[in-house]
Amino acid sequence: MKSISRKEAMAGYSFASPWLVGFLLFMAYPLAASIYFSLCDYSVLKAPVWVGLDNYAMLLHDELFWTALKNTMIYAVFALPAGMATAIILAMLLNSKVKGMAAYRTFFFIPSLVPQVSLAILWRWVLDGEHGVLNPLLNKLHIPGPNWLGDPHWVMPSLVIMAMWGVGNAMLIYLAGLQDVPVQLIEAADLDGATSWQKTKNVTLPMISPVILFNLVMGIIGSLQVFTVPYIMFPNGAPAHSTYFYTEYLFDNAFRYHKMGYASAMGWLMFVMILILTMFSLKMSEKHVHYQGS
Repeated sequence: MKSISRKEAMAGYSFASPWLVGFLLFMAYPLAASIYFSLCDYSVLKAPVWVGLDNYAMLLHDELFWTALKNTMIYAVFALPAGMATAIILAMLLNSKVKGMAAYRTFFFIPSLVPQVSLAILWRWVLDGEHGVLNPLLNKLHIPGPNWLGDPHWVMPSLVIMAMWGVGNAMLIYLAGLQDVPVQLIEAADLDGATSWQKTKNVTLPMISPVILFNLVMGIIGSLQVFTVPYIMFPNGAPAHSTYFYTEYLFDNAFRYHKMGYASAMGWLMFVMILILTMFSLKMSEKHVHYQGS
């Protein structure tokens, strides 16, 4: 029996070996190496030199680090709620029983399939103050179009608008959650004379609260790691570094300034921040998230 069990175990490990090897080479080793490099003065071109916590101490006195962190937090504070609200509203509208609904769902989901680089180039053309598409339309409505890409006060709102435009994935998840809401609860609310808002507030939203929590956690991770769109649209951080995000500064330190140890320290600090915010969200969810099986 032991030999048979051993053979079955070896067969199982053999089938799982491609994943295990890939995980060890491309996940476990880079993670362990980045922890070590974060404690070293490492320029990639030379051997790492142990400096302890000096990289983390330098971050505290780095003005550009605090600017990038502030910009990232401001973006997350506005883009995350706006994106979640837009996705929920669209999902509720697309959950209606209307003729041709499949086409509407496809139409609103397609923008989320556009590659990030193409998305950035498209919106740079739309928001261009002189040759863009949006400002002439606003002028026809007698609304003065701002300098979206050149004014430090408007570059962040332009990125938030772009975040709201690409909520197709979250919308689809909300839509799946809405279709799982028990119909008898909605019918009971109708019999009690509940209004549409009361049914949404007291029935629909509590029943999809696990889905909201999932999208919240994923949104926290995504908004704090925003990189491609601002990097393409504002390669120099826009005026006064107003859109110079944390991940851009990390990328520049690693691959432009060859300060891999410093960049590794930034990466692990970001990991800690995301972990804290995620754990806080999960802790707060204990009072607000309703699970049908509980």
